[in-house]
Amino acid sequence: MFDAISWFFTNLALAFYNLGYAILNPSSWLAWTTSWETLEDKQSLMRLIYYGASAELFFVILAVFLVITIAGYFYRDFLWGVVRVFEGTLNWIGRIAAWAGLIMVIQQIMIVFLQRIFRVSEISIGPFGTTFTRDLSWYSEELKLYNAMVVCLCVAWTFIQGGHVRVDLVYSAVSHRTKRAIDMAGSLLFMVPSLVLIWLFSWFFFWRSMITPATSASEDLDRLLMKGRAVRWNIETIGFSPNGFDAYFLFKVLILLFAATAFLQALTFFWRSWLEYREGDMSADRYLDRDILGDEDAQRAAEIH
Repeated sequence: MFDAISWFFTNLALAFYNLGYAILNPSSWLAWTTSWETLEDKQSLMRLIYYGASAELFFVILAVFLVITIAGYFYRDFLWGVVRVFEGTLNWIGRIAAWAGLIMVIQQIMIVFLQRIFRVSEISIGPFGTTFTRDLSWYSEELKLYNAMVVCLCVAWTFIQGGHVRVDLVYSAVSHRTKRAIDMAGSLLFMVPSLVLIWLFSWFFFWRSMITPATSASEDLDRLLMKGRAVRWNIETIGFSPNGFDAYFLFKVLILLFAATAFLQALTFFWRSWLEYREGDMSADRYLDRDILGDEDAQRAAEIH
């Protein structure tokens, strides 16, 4: 028991050093983005892969969370500012990603007209002097990517807008402070652990489709650095059909973005709930950036929901 406690606080203390080192020495894990010629460049990618789903990253995030929370205890305006910045960022990510739904509809209509009426088998696009030609089946399967963008990138936005379905057994009948206590417990005990697990599984799932030799969560840093000697890009381009969409690694990127944005929203929701718990009923939904639908009936239905 003592060893576990000692390990926890040792790693928490080292988190500040690790964060400072990563910020002051970006080339140690980002050199691969500018060059791919030397062993050091390749090993920087392996460091990114290792630390991207490591205990060190967990303790860095935990340390930042604790610092913000402690600062917010003494300076509420500071914590309200953090909440507003994060909610505003997540709102705009969702609002922009939602346009993928319109693009998906327009592209589907275009495919139907070209295929059924004009009997076109492929589409060529060349707005910048280079021609991009793909079969219609490629564009048909690409529609899944737009759908995935809406699903993965609009989750946090929908949460802020109160659009997710929730089953209230006792929540609606309890007091304001009890509701906020339930929200705080739910965000830390349910949202955060589930999103951490999604990130851990999807991180290496993504990199297995990007490089070879494959990496796994069971390998330590030294083992990954040794693999850096033989690492090379091997981006997955296999589609479901011979001429189908061949960039399925983008779906794995979206899984990571979903986990990251939803995780950030979980922490932001905890801070908002904590502030509203401390400040009472008058602070409910304070600074909350809710969308105005522009239709009275639709607005009333959303409020009831």
